[in-house]
Order: sequence, then C-alpha cells, then structure tokens
Amino acid sequence: MKKNKYKQSLRPIGDHGIIGDLRTCALITSDGAIDFLCWPNLDSPSLFVSLLDDERAGVFTLSPDGDQWRSLQSYLPDSNVLQTRWLTEGAIVELTDFMPIRESHDALPCIIRRLRVDQGEASITLRCRVNFDYARHAPSPQVNKTFVVWQGENDDKITLKTSVPLEEKEGFLHSTFTLRAGEEAFFILGGDEVKRWKKQDVIQRQQETLAYWQQWVDKNKYKGRWHEILIRSALVLKLLSSKAQGSIAAAATFGLPELLGGERNWDYRAAWIRDSSFSCYALIRLGYVDEAADFGRWVGRCMEASRFDPEKLQVMYRMDCSTELNEEELSHLKGYCASVPVRIGNDAYKQRQLDIYGELLDTLYLATKYGDGIPHRAWEHVIKLVDHVCDIWHTADAGIWEMRGEAEHFLYSRLMCWVALDRALRLGAKRSLSMPYQRWESARQAIREDIWENFWNEKLGHFTSTRHGTDLDASMLLMPLLRFVSAKDPDWLATLDAIKRKLVRDGMVRRYIASETPADSLHGEEGYFVACSFWYIECLARADRLGEAREEFEKALKYANHLGLYAEEFDAWGHALGNFPQALSHLALISAAYYLNKKLSGKEQLWQP
Repeated sequence: MKKNKYKQSLRPIGDHGIIGDLRTCALITSDGAIDFLCWPNLDSPSLFVSLLDDERAGVFTLSPDGDQWRSLQSYLPDSNVLQTRWLTEGAIVELTDFMPIRESHDALPCIIRRLRVDQGEASITLRCRVNFDYARHAPSPQVNKTFVVWQGENDDKITLKTSVPLEEKEGFLHSTFTLRAGEEAFFILGGDEVKRWKKQDVIQRQQETLAYWQQWVDKNKYKGRWHEILIRSALVLKLLSSKAQGSIAAAATFGLPELLGGERNWDYRAAWIRDSSFSCYALIRLGYVDEAADFGRWVGRCMEASRFDPEKLQVMYRMDCSTELNEEELSHLKGYCASVPVRIGNDAYKQRQLDIYGELLDTLYLATKYGDGIPHRAWEHVIKLVDHVCDIWHTADAGIWEMRGEAEHFLYSRLMCWVALDRALRLGAKRSLSMPYQRWESARQAIREDIWENFWNEKLGHFTSTRHGTDLDASMLLMPLLRFVSAKDPDWLATLDAIKRKLVRDGMVRRYIASETPADSLHGEEGYFVACSFWYIECLARADRLGEAREEFEKALKYANHLGLYAEEFDAWGHALGNFPQALSHLALISAAYYLNKKLSGKEQLWQP
C-alpha cells in the first residue's frame, strides 16, 4: 500500500488555528507553537516561519512538559480568540492567544499569550527565536528583567514582555517555570509600548477583543442550517481582511505546497480581483453589507492605481492597492516537506487573465444592487472597460488557474467576458444609464454562440474547458452559478456528470488533470481544490439533486480541520494542502451552504435573477 507522505510532517498544515488583528495573522499549532507570523502587515517579511524551515526560522513555543498530555484547541464562542488546553489525569493547562484590534491603523500589532493552570500543577517550557526578513537575519535578543528586544536591520524592532524570567541559549529565549492551580503567566509580543503593559492590561484587552468579535458576529442575518460553520467561515474572511484598506487576502501564508515535495508553492498574501465578486456575494448573503462595500471600494482604488486603463488592470494587487508583486525564491529555506522553491511575491500579477473583467463587473453589479447607485464618472470608466472586453474577448490568456505555459482559449475566460457584458447591460438598464447597447448586446450574443459552438464537444456530449478540446475543468461548475446556463439544462447536466466521473473523488474535486493540460507547464499533479468541491455541491443543489448535494456537503465538512478551517486543497486522504486558511475555500462554502439550506427549506424562488 502506498505510504501517506503527509504523515512525515511534524506539523501538518491543517494542525493550526489562526488569530489576527485585521492587519496581520499568526498560525498556532495545536501544541502551542506560533510557527507562522508576518509582521507588521500580512504581506510583510516574516518573524516566525518555522512551518517552512524548522531548523533555521523563528518560532514561539509554549507548552507543558512531558508527553502524557492531551491537547484540545477551540475558539471562544463567536470569536477569533483561540484557546489551547492540555489535560492529564491530575492537571489542566489553558493557553489563550489573541491579537487586540487596534483603533489606529498605524498602531503596531501585538500578540498576547495568557497561560493559566486550572487544576493541579504543571511545568511549562517556553522557547522563542525571532528571525527577521524571512529568516535571513537572526539578531541576538537583548534580555532585560521583564522584557526582551530584538533589533533587526532597517529599524526593525520587536519586544517580548513576560511575567516570567528568561535566558538566552544559542539564539533562543528559554524559560522553564511551574504554575499551580489558579496561577497564570502572560507574554506580549509587539512594539515598544508593550514594555509598560501589566496583567490588568492583558485582561482588559482580552475582554475588548472578545467583545469586538462577538459584536461583529451579532450583525449576521443568517439563521439557517450549519449556522456555526458559516459564522466560522465569515470570521476567517474577516481575519484575512485589512481594516485600513478593505481588501481580503487570498490566504494568510506563502510557500505551502499544493503537492508535497513539489514546485507548486505560491505566495497568496495578496488580494485578487477574482475573489471580489465571490466575497461580495458571500458577505451580503450573511448580512455583512459594510464589508462587501469596503471590498468594492478597494477594487475601485485598484482600478485607479491602474489608471482606469483596462489593459493595465491586474489580476491581483497588494493589500494596499499597490501594483508590484515581483516574485522571488527564498533558496535558504528548505520548504514544507522539502517543497521548493519557496516563493514570495507572485509573477501571475503580470499575466493576462480575461476573467477578471467579468468578476469586476459582477462585483459592481452586486454593489449597486444592494447599495448606492454608480457615480457618473465611474460609469464612464465602466463603458471604457466593457468596450475593451468587446475588443479582446476572443483572445487567448492564462486562465483562472494562472497557467505558466502557453496562452490558451479557456471556456471560463469566455464565460466571464460574457458576464462582464451581461452585468453591464443589466446595470445600465436597471439604472437607466447611457451605453452603447447594440455593440454590447452584439458582443454578448457572439460570446454565447462561441461557447456553444466551439466549447461543446458533440462526440463526448459535454462542454470542454478549452476551444475544440476534450478536457474538463472544474471552473466550468460556475456556468450555472453565474446564470449562463440553466442548472437543469440537459447539456449542462451531461457536463456535470462528466466532471463527476473525471474529477470527483469522495466529494473532493480536482481543478483539472495536469498531465492532460498543456498550458500547465509545471511538474506533477496537485491536490483536490476545496472551492471546486463546494461549487460542485452547489451545482448538485441547483439541479435538484438534493440528497446527493447534502451527502457531499456533509463529507466536505468532515475534511475541515479541528477548528472548521480549510486550506486551498485536500490531498488524497482529505488532509490540508496549499496555503492556509484560504479565503476562496470559505467563500465557496458559504455560497453552497446558503443555497443548499434554501433549497432544503423550500424557500427557493421560482425565478432566479
């Protein structure tokens, strides 16, 4: 029997919780180690990245001594305050980790770790090493009585305030101490200000942080099935968002592999235009209209950063709307399970991906449908963009999956060009706006005809992902979700069944078969894509195959980690692969659960606009 290579990792990707402050995030293992933190921003260089190199990189571990403990990890109710608990027959240890939400956008993030023994006594060990600049600079800690300072290059500096004494050993901070029932210790990692914080400050900030998250959750309007699961997904999306910018990162990490030992290791600490419409739709469905509007405004600033030139519109931007995301390989890091190269930045920002025009117009359509009307000057920019789509929709591109091989004619790219025209026409009619109607309508019909004539394989009896091709691609699952084709159209149902036969395994869905996709120039296959798995479930529900949809949905929920979090992909055993947690995975979950619940409740509208 083939060995599960996943078990070779000491810290599985899925064995993590996440905390954050709407500026950056930290991953924390179920045994109390912070092994991933970029600071002060999500897309800044790392302080801790031992998840990618446990020998060289920084880490902050805090746990009871011995191997007799059972560890459990959970969030405090309706929050992103993470609690790790260790139990033995005679003792209970509780570690609470959180990041206070700062009022000022300029205030440096901080991590507070509050350790308490609830029963018995326990010997606790702390180990901490801070390495700046993706582990390329390892300064010696400056140890004082109650705090430690690491001074990096370029004025980088971070402070650790503790309630227990520390000593340095070979670049690590060490401390071993004993706590008895009712006693606690605290640790605060942040800027200079944390030197002055005391126990009462820790308690107050925990109360404030918990209240912030719980008040945010209370704004949700969803009352259907799987409520807690959807709220956890919404909390993940909020964690990945920027309070200052309104953007939502694709994931909290870089370099985690889509194939163990392979080269598919990307940086997802950026915001994709593609995710904008998915984000807006999911957040609006749960009642978070303000967040959807914030993301819509961020998209508008991205357009401004690209000078409202359709040719310069990028598929992704940095969290602050800046445009440079140059890719770099970190050859000094050995990579997760020896998966190299470890990359930061993402050269896909230079690619031509025609689908972004549809996603952009879908976002605008949703924002105006549930919010205010569109300003006159903004509509002028839309006219320019949609006219550009009329000119280029028939050209080849890199596609939704950002292929690094030769450009290809992808069905999904065609589909989203159709969406761009369709939503612009709808929006213009809804708001009585001037537009070149005949030109746009002619292009919309031409794209529809092109898809039916050139992407339908008569011999195979289903749509194909490329023009005159034979291959399948799970992005085709969005055809009925985006209203291009009826979810019950016989030709679509034949395509859905073909996807099931070719790409689906126990509810997990591959994006495509890499070995059958010439545009994928990288080596090796990849895992099963989480978002595609939920798109598949929603397609089943829309086709009235409710029993099958619900069964597959319950399977997919079991593949979440112990906290209900999803990475980008699953491996063959259902374990997490790729960057973590992944926004698109949770967006797709929300959409599938929302629609499936509506169908099961008999609340579906007869006509779906």
